[in-house]
Amino acid sequence: MSPQAMEAVALALPGATLSIQWGEAHVIKVGGKIFAIIAADGGLSFKASDIAFQALVEGGQARPAPYLARARWVRFDDPSVLEPQDIADWLAQAHALVVKGLTRAQRQALSPTQS
Repeated sequence: MSPQAMEAVALALPGATLSIQWGEAHVIKVGGKIFAIIAADGGLSFKASDIAFQALVEGGQARPAPYLARARWVRFDDPSVLEPQDIADWLAQAHALVVKGLTRAQRQALSPTQS
């Protein structure tokens, strides 16, 4: 999946916004909090659950994301070799993890049925 396609998938999630930070990094946020980063080199980093973090890192698919590993972020240096549906699923899960940490008002603003 190309960086542009990953960005489109991430931005299709409810309330997702894009900002360019740290030079050329495409930072995807929800409620002002980051859930994915598409680096200038095409690498993809995102928030993962504890189980997904462990499985992806121990399985050798991903590595702990620089500066964010303690918050359970992973990095794929070359996501183009991954299945597009897997990337879409991981981005959706990262989005859900961050949404879960938002305030009730922020969650309700994203979707009146979420709380």
